[in-house]
Amino acid sequence: MADLIKTTAQPNQKVVMLGHSSGGGLVVRFAGGKHGEMIDHAVLLAPFLKHNAPTTRENSGGWAHVYLRRLIGLSILNTFRITALNHLGVIQFSMPQQVLDGPLGDTATTQYSYRLNTGFAPRGDYLCDIAALPAFTVITGSADESFVAAQYQPLMSSVTGKGRYLVVPDIGHLAIVDADETLAAIKEDLSGI
Repeated sequence: MADLIKTTAQPNQKVVMLGHSSGGGLVVRFAGGKHGEMIDHAVLLAPFLKHNAPTTRENSGGWAHVYLRRLIGLSILNTFRITALNHLGVIQFSMPQQVLDGPLGDTATTQYSYRLNTGFAPRGDYLCDIAALPAFTVITGSADESFVAAQYQPLMSSVTGKGRYLVVPDIGHLAIVDADETLAAIKEDLSGI
């Protein structure tokens, strides 16, 4: 991400990162990392903050099945820098059949490998990554099946005052991406930068 920003951003251009779900987690992780100062604003659509964050429902509300033994085993191996098995899946997703049968169904991500899962998620002390965010907007749906929309503001505002929070009524986890309210909030953010 840092290389992409360095290569494409124009001098004095504002950089906005936007991510949905795990992509939102990646934005949070990036903000808390050594290149976090490269972004000026973040838009987080129902972001994954951590498996044990109060925003996350158990098993992401039935959306995700974690292969816990495998995850623990690979974590132990990685402690000893044994990474040969990091390609193995550790989370399986219950992708809606209508998505799988749709025109892009063959491109749907139905599982995360250990490598992918550890590469995008905020670090163990995810509150430090959240605290490092620049000005940001969190947009969630009140009917989110994976995350508890009402928990984002109390959790995130406990470590930073830079956030704006929007909960869209009656919208679920995947639908938040296409919601009219989401587009309006993003346009508002971009017009203020």
